[in-house]
Amino acid sequence: MKRLGVVAEGQTEREFVNWVLADHLRDWKVEPTPILMGGNVSVQRLARAMANLYPSFDVVTSLVDFYGFRDKETATAAELEKSVRQQMRSHIRRAWDERKVIPYVQKHEFEALLFADTKAFAAIDVPQERVELLTAIQSRFAPEDIDDNPDAAPSKRIAAIVPGYDKIVGGAIVASEVGLQAMRDTCPRFHAWLTRLEALGSSDERIAEQRE
Repeated sequence: MKRLGVVAEGQTEREFVNWVLADHLRDWKVEPTPILMGGNVSVQRLARAMANLYPSFDVVTSLVDFYGFRDKETATAAELEKSVRQQMRSHIRRAWDERKVIPYVQKHEFEALLFADTKAFAAIDVPQERVELLTAIQSRFAPEDIDDNPDAAPSKRIAAIVPGYDKIVGGAIVASEVGLQAMRDTCPRFHAWLTRLEALGSSDERIAEQRE
């Protein structure tokens, strides 16, 4: 069983790892353990958090949002992941093994994954007319393409349509109802990340390579 350390941006991401991701990855002989980062994400903070986990796990990864990433400026999610890996290398130095490091930045937010199947919001008693409003958004965007700005980011859209939405408990319930397959079908970055995590526990115990 591969031990996977996951730096989770907040409680929503941590619950997703515990409620949804762990059950799936155990079937691939991968045991994920989420470690809460607590927001305020930057390249330096994320690299340090992942470097701190590096000695204790077979592989380390992250689940943080592109939206709100403090020092992203004009960088893409992929460029941020590369920067995190480079800074980790400077922290770890002689013990560095890039095969153990899989930085992942969710575009644009964790909540984008919930738009993979908006009917799942009925599981937390969202009225049908409000589910239909969420579905109207889903029909206009691929989940990972929903706007990255303070008014139209995925979580902001959900909060505007579902007053009192509890993103921690509600998000985990909806994510479980959506299911990983629907997320993979509509979110290519997420699908690629999950495929790499599955490969960690492959029968020959190979670690999927990450090239700089």
